[in-house]
Amino acid sequence: MRIAITKGSQQDHVAVMRADGSQADFGFPKKGPFPHDAFHFFVERSLGMQSAFWGLVAGGMAPDEVQALALAGGHASAKRADVPDMAIVELLQAERLVECFEAASWGGGADDASIMAMAEPAWAASHVPQPEGVAAKLGTIREGLDPFLAAWSALPEGRALELEWPDLAGAHR
Repeated sequence: MRIAITKGSQQDHVAVMRADGSQADFGFPKKGPFPHDAFHFFVERSLGMQSAFWGLVAGGMAPDEVQALALAGGHASAKRADVPDMAIVELLQAERLVECFEAASWGGGADDASIMAMAEPAWAASHVPQPEGVAAKLGTIREGLDPFLAAWSALPEGRALELEWPDLAGAHR
């Protein structure tokens, strides 16, 4: 699946072309200097997640349907911290780790121990286990994420960066 993320002033735009030729387009409000969905891409791809955001989108689910699935499955938020449905465990695992990498990017970076120190209580508060082997894969996440963030910083508004999601389940496990 090909993903093009276009830099905007108030929100970024994401265009998806799946392997089967189907498409999805959506906007995402800016939460910081980098696109939230790019963090998801590098976290989920590096951890081999097929049931988190990008795996579900690759499988044909519309982005708003992923959000609805998360809400229906008991997405643990500050107001509704409860044991989630098994169908959204990877979504929550990814979201909590994405938040850690995002926070680190806003503050100038964080080492692996700091990322794990942020992520472990976040997973616990969301009632999900940490993803298998995550500590050993933080470097792999950074190897993809860091060059993307550098390229994004230099990218003018209205231009896009492209990413390629693996179409075979387990391709990055």
